[in-house]
Amino acid sequence: MDKKIAVVILNWNGAKLLEQFLPSVVAYSDEANIYVADNASTDNSIAVIKEQFPSVKIIQNEGNYGFAMGYNVALQTIEEPYYALVNSDIEVTENWLSPIVSLFDNEPNIGIIQPKILDYKNKGYFEYAGAAGGYIDSYGYPYCRGRIFDTIEKDNHQYDDETEIFWASGACFFIRKEIYRKLNGFDPDFFAHQEEIDLCWRAFNLGYSAKYTSKSVVYHVGGATLNQSNPKKTFLNFRNSLLMLLKNLPSNELFPILFMRLTLDGIAGIQFIFKGKFAHCFAVLKAHFYFYHLINYTLKKRGEIQKENYFHTKSIVFNYFVSKKQYF
Repeated sequence: MDKKIAVVILNWNGAKLLEQFLPSVVAYSDEANIYVADNASTDNSIAVIKEQFPSVKIIQNEGNYGFAMGYNVALQTIEEPYYALVNSDIEVTENWLSPIVSLFDNEPNIGIIQPKILDYKNKGYFEYAGAAGGYIDSYGYPYCRGRIFDTIEKDNHQYDDETEIFWASGACFFIRKEIYRKLNGFDPDFFAHQEEIDLCWRAFNLGYSAKYTSKSVVYHVGGATLNQSNPKKTFLNFRNSLLMLLKNLPSNELFPILFMRLTLDGIAGIQFIFKGKFAHCFAVLKAHFYFYHLINYTLKKRGEIQKENYFHTKSIVFNYFVSKKQYF
């Protein structure tokens, strides 16, 4: 407990990923205690950790709780003041933690931090899930500095800065323990995908800021647990985005924005049909039906405060597809 930061890696049947990526975490995390939170893996993950990484502490969850509840359960027992929630397919670099600890120590209003996230398979480019920090538009569509929809920028040091962002990627997500617990962690009903944006939005509504720093650099494989082309990912992204809007939008904007967003989702579903991606179209329909079913339940989760000016761009869809502005 003399160390300020806990690096916590959530794992489910990821023995090969642990063998590949844990060495960099162990090598470059002297100022941290390292934990693997295992979601009841059925492969040899636990044996790999015990045999190859004896300094890593193991937390064994009783089931495959997904990303959100998996972390919520595991973090109940971790008392370091700063959490680093790190995907099992992340390669870290030397000195990746020092800039994070320094920001938390010196700027008490910062609740959440994201490092620069580059593509492990193409290290000169940003990685889809987070890049150089995230924002949303007024309809809740997420995008990043360095990645808008499927357009990914090369890292030409254009984002070598420290700046306030709206959301930090769950691929490598730093948060103060006190804030994580004050917010009751991730929303377990999300299971996976966009739960980190929802958490950042709830922190924003309480007056905490999120920040990006390029002084910390990691490399992310991406899609190692659920590939981008998987219809389940489409379902979770569309459903969770709607739930997030319902929870966090200012009251005066709630129904107009939701109506427009549902319309835009319908257009996306039609596009999937024209592309022959019928399973993805069905996933969008399924997401909407689940959303309608959960409306009353989700409305009860709205906090006392919903701040305005949450978005950076009015419509990233219009900017990208109509105005052809494909770079941040």
